[in-house]
Amino acid sequence: MTRHFLRTQLFCLLIFSSLLPSSSLAQADTTLWVVRPADVIAPASLAIAGLLTQGKISRHLQENVVSRYPHFHSNIDDYLPYAPGVISLGLAASGVKGKHSLGDQVILALLSNVIAQGVTQSLKRVIRYPRPNCEDYHSFPSGHSTTAFTNATILHEEYGQRSVLYSIGGYGTATAVGTLRVLNNKHWLADVLMGAGVGIGATKVLYISYPWLQKTVRKMKH
Repeated sequence: MTRHFLRTQLFCLLIFSSLLPSSSLAQADTTLWVVRPADVIAPASLAIAGLLTQGKISRHLQENVVSRYPHFHSNIDDYLPYAPGVISLGLAASGVKGKHSLGDQVILALLSNVIAQGVTQSLKRVIRYPRPNCEDYHSFPSGHSTTAFTNATILHEEYGQRSVLYSIGGYGTATAVGTLRVLNNKHWLADVLMGAGVGIGATKVLYISYPWLQKTVRKMKH
């Protein structure tokens, strides 16, 4: 392993661990902090997979993709990342009851995307990993994948309990975005996996902490 790769692993693990909910914090008030294993397993697994596939595995996959689809080009991956979030807010606006009201969903969507992109853009500028098409050095993690999985998690959290089809549709759309980023030669597999982990992790943390945030805001008003 190169020194750059080890530095990337360490930095990403430190950043990502700060996103994951702390068990001791969660136990401080069980009426506010409810952390399930699934809240941690999915984003952590994706982030670890992103670190493990960075380098040789991602380069080998990209060589195969480019050789098989040398002229592939699509712009749909610039719009799809927002689709699950738009659907969630659209359902709430039309009166379909989700986990939160429309107003709270708007706040959660804004904060989730801001936090997730804040982490992703910070990693991009610190790590400076080259894109497969050599366009720039802002490849790792994938910002499009972060946005897609952030919004897919919002749809899952709000309406997944009503029907698993919402979750399948949201995460299916996000997976399509990640696939298109690779096919367009904009990102490595590792970029997509880490972006997915950051998007899910940031959104899970916000949903877990939101009752505490609401309670804190109400206290400040009184």
